[in-house]
Amino acid sequence: MRDKADNNSVVEIQAPVTSATVLTPGITFLFSFTCALAVANVYSAQPLLESMATSLKVEPAIIGSVVTLTQTGYLAGLLFLVPLGDRINRKTLVIMLLLLSVLALVMAGLSKNLPILLGAMLLIGLMAVVVQLMVAWAAILAAPDRRGMAVGNVTSGIVLGILLARFISGTLADLAGWRAVYLIAACLMLLIALLFMKVMPASLPQAKTPSYLSLLLAVFRLYITEPQLRTRGVLTLLIFAAFSMLWTTMVMPLTAMSLSHTQTGMFGLAGIAGALAASKAGLWADKGNGQRATGLALIVLTLSWLPIAYTETSLLWLIIGIIMLDFAVQTVHVINQSVIIADRPAEASRLVGAYMCFYCVGSASGALAATQLYALWGWQSVCIAGALVSACAFILWAGLSRS
Repeated sequence: MRDKADNNSVVEIQAPVTSATVLTPGITFLFSFTCALAVANVYSAQPLLESMATSLKVEPAIIGSVVTLTQTGYLAGLLFLVPLGDRINRKTLVIMLLLLSVLALVMAGLSKNLPILLGAMLLIGLMAVVVQLMVAWAAILAAPDRRGMAVGNVTSGIVLGILLARFISGTLADLAGWRAVYLIAACLMLLIALLFMKVMPASLPQAKTPSYLSLLLAVFRLYITEPQLRTRGVLTLLIFAAFSMLWTTMVMPLTAMSLSHTQTGMFGLAGIAGALAASKAGLWADKGNGQRATGLALIVLTLSWLPIAYTETSLLWLIIGIIMLDFAVQTVHVINQSVIIADRPAEASRLVGAYMCFYCVGSASGALAATQLYALWGWQSVCIAGALVSACAFILWAGLSRS
């Protein structure tokens, strides 16, 4: 697999006047903060599954469909919304998705039965693809030799949003119930949309704007024409299946150990090492070391399931396993995005959308499989399956490295 950036093509986004919009620290922070808030809506449900099941009177094995439906909406957004970033004003598109997510969050917070909640979660996942528009936008604003670092910085915000979502949603649920999590999130998304509207300069449309249909067809063509996308995408499917298997079901053994939502959510803080790894991984990719870092990270991912397997007897081992797993997953994820965008930066939105479909399929299938495994055979079966999936990712990487 190739692992270097193509420095020959840079797409410059300009402000409405004549001065170029560069990726300043302030804009980078805004991108990261927006991504953190948006992606938190996808993952905040995971510590709440037990409460949702009790409140809506459904079986624990069925409530995992909340995560699956969210990821299904995310997949639809990747295919049908993210490619629009290469066609229309990115600022307008981002703000529209943020405002629509407000409506979906209110719907989730007020839902009275499982079908309404599932519909709301589908819409929340659909609108959450705004984070991928931000990643692509940051990548094309950055200088070619700093593109990996830009992707890493924005991805760090995504990782922090994922991890803090569990802690914050668990705390809010203990204080005010799981519905308050979504209603408060709606208020925050409205505020960030207004902030984004005020401070972020618009992007100029491309000189030659492709039709929407051609954009959609181009996404599917990328799977055929871009071998880097296919190989890195399959790795992503496997690592996020493992990631989702841990985070979707971890709340169940912890709840059985009489931990509160707040205590359960605090384990997400242990994964902040993953956010730190995301930024470093971008630098490794920029320096041409992404291939080696990918292999090492996949070894760490596979080994992480050994301490995780001791969750029911030692929470310290769980913390160690979480740090290892999050570090590994986010390292591979950042390198993957850096590599595929470097080849064709002008098509960043389409590439990211196509790539993240693998993520979505992996996350959804991992969540569904893990909840079923836990219901049938308990925590150890989830850990064995997670280790096998992680080992498959390493074997795939090793085989591709020799080809």
